[in-house]
Amino acid sequence: MEIKAVFLDRDGTIIEDVNYLSKLEDIKLLPHAKDGLKALKECGYKLIVVSNQSGVGRGYFTKEFVEKTHKVLNSMLDNMIDAFYFCPHTPNDNCSCRKPKTGMIDEAIKHFNINKKRSYVVGDKESDIELGKNANITPLLVTSGYGSITKQNTKAKKVFDNLYEVAKWICQEDSTE
Repeated sequence: MEIKAVFLDRDGTIIEDVNYLSKLEDIKLLPHAKDGLKALKECGYKLIVVSNQSGVGRGYFTKEFVEKTHKVLNSMLDNMIDAFYFCPHTPNDNCSCRKPKTGMIDEAIKHFNINKKRSYVVGDKESDIELGKNANITPLLVTSGYGSITKQNTKAKKVFDNLYEVAKWICQEDSTE
């Protein structure tokens, strides 16, 4: 069976970017994020979060805290997220999983047997767009989070206001294939 997925950045794409989220009470869904994720699920997409969490490597919080954050977030989203992958390293660690490198996506593709040609990467930073390009998966930018700053020079295929607008476009594209 052919599996299609949307790889989603977390901070600034699904939830408000509070710069090193370190308290569960600071998890706040962005407007229209839940509706967008629901629409993508209804169109048959796996939803996979890929997130740089260098706060772990910097000692701001633990891997366990990030995992708990993801459990709380998924509960807020009615458990629509199929998997969470995160890079705990700092930029200086030069790991293979930190976006825009493709380690997290490579792992998810192997685990779920995902078809890259029918998948998308969605985020609010150019590192998310570069991740899509590096993985050979269509990159889309949302202007929530930092996207409003980076949209002028983005290499994204398209730019959207929020996840719901992304979902409408993806589902429309999917229906024409």
